[in-house]
Amino acid sequence: MRTVLVTGTGGAGRTTVAAATALAAAREGQRALLLTADPDGTPEALLGIGALRSAPGRAPDRLPWSVPVELTPGLWAARIVTDEWFRAELTALQDRGRAALDMLGATPLDGEELTALPGMEAIALLRALRAAQTAPPGTGWDVLVVDMPPAPDTVAIVALPEQLRRYLRRLLPAERQAARALRPMLAQLAGVPMPAQKLYETAERWERELAGVQGVIDSEATTVRLVVEPGPVADRALRTARAGLALHGCRIEAVIANRLLPTGTADPWLAALSGQQQAALKELYEQWAPAVPIRELPHLGRDPHGVGETHGVGETHGVGETHGVGETHGAGDAQRETHGPESARATAGLAALAGAVGAPGARPDRPAADPWSVEDRLAEDGALLWRLPLPGADRDALGLVRRGDELIVTFGPFHRVLPLPSALRRCTVSGAGLRDGRLQVRFTPDPDLWPKRL
Repeated sequence: MRTVLVTGTGGAGRTTVAAATALAAAREGQRALLLTADPDGTPEALLGIGALRSAPGRAPDRLPWSVPVELTPGLWAARIVTDEWFRAELTALQDRGRAALDMLGATPLDGEELTALPGMEAIALLRALRAAQTAPPGTGWDVLVVDMPPAPDTVAIVALPEQLRRYLRRLLPAERQAARALRPMLAQLAGVPMPAQKLYETAERWERELAGVQGVIDSEATTVRLVVEPGPVADRALRTARAGLALHGCRIEAVIANRLLPTGTADPWLAALSGQQQAALKELYEQWAPAVPIRELPHLGRDPHGVGETHGVGETHGVGETHGVGETHGAGDAQRETHGPESARATAGLAALAGAVGAPGARPDRPAADPWSVEDRLAEDGALLWRLPLPGADRDALGLVRRGDELIVTFGPFHRVLPLPSALRRCTVSGAGLRDGRLQVRFTPDPDLWPKRL
C-alpha cells in the first residue's frame, strides 16, 4: 500500500495539504484513507463534516482509529483515537497477565478510570500505520495519507520503532530464552506461572509489532511530503527537519510551498509580504530542486471548507510541480501572477488544491535501498569511507561517537545509533567531515583485527 506522511513546519497547513493529497488520489480512482492525528476539530472543520468518533462496544483488538467516514467516492477520513485504544490495550494486557497480578496481590484498573499517558499518541499512530497495511485483501485502501504532527515530532515518531527494538534486545536478549525448558518445571514447583515467561512472550509480541511498523517506514512505498509557508524563519526549521528525516532514512517526495500570496500587487503592505515570500521561495528552489520537486499552492483568500467538486487551481492555471528556479522566477513571473486567490475564492474547497498538490505516484512496496554506502579506498590511501546522506545538516550541530560496533550520530535534537557494517567493525575512526550534504566518516583498519595477507 502507498503511504504518504504529511508533515512540515508548525502552522503551515499540514492538514489541508494532507486532505488535498488524499482527494487527488481518490480522483484518480484509488481508494484513499485520510488519517489525522490532530486531536482538535480542525480536520472536521476543513472537511465540512461532523465529529470523527470511535464506535462503542468494539473488540479490544480493534483498529486505533475512528469509524472511517466516506467524504466522496474513493475518499475516507478517520482520526487516531488514542484514549479509547489505550484503554482497550491496557485492559487486554491486564487480562493476559492476570495470574501474575494475582500472585502480586495487585488490583486491576477499570477501563473507565484509565487515561492515555503522555507519549501514547505516537504509539497509537504507529499502530495505525501497521494496522492499515495488514487489512484483508479487498477491504483496505490503496493509499494511506497521514496528517502527521510538526516535523520534529514526526522525526521522533519514525525513530521510535528502531529505538524500542534496540532497548528490547538489550534488556531481554534473545539468547537468554534458551533456558525456557526449565521454566515449566520451575512453575510446577512454585505452583504459579513464572512471570519471566510472560515477560518474554510480551517482548516477542512487541518485537513482531515493532518490526512490522519498521517495515512500513522502511518501504519504498512510504514517502514524506514537507509543507512550509515560505519565510525566513521557516527556512531553517525545514532544513533541520530534512536532516532529521534523512538521518532515519525517510524519503522526501516533495516540498509543498503553501499559501503563496499574489505578486504584482499595488498594495505596498501586501507587496512587502509577497516579496519576502518570493525571496524565501527562491532559497527553497536553490536548496531542494531539482533533487526534490517543489509544488506551489496559492493562498485561497480564506480557509478551505469541504471537498468541493470544481477543477483545481493547478488544473486550470498550470500551477503545480516545478523543478528549477528559472521555470518560475524572472520570465516565469507571469505564471506566478495566476497564483492569486481571485479564481479560487469562489470555490475555496479542497478540490481547488488537489490538482496542484498532486496524487502520490506509484512506488513498489519493498524495502528501500540502504542509503549508507561504504567506499573502499584501501588501495589509494589505506582507508574506508562510510558515507551518510544528511542534507540540510549543520556542521556545528553534528556529533559523532564510536561505541563498540556502533556509531552514534547526533544532529540537534535528533539521535540515531547505527550498527557498523562488518568490515568497519575491524577498523578505528580516523576522521570525519560534512561535505555537500553527506557525512563522511573515515575508518582505518586495525592491524590487530584486520585480516593479514598471506
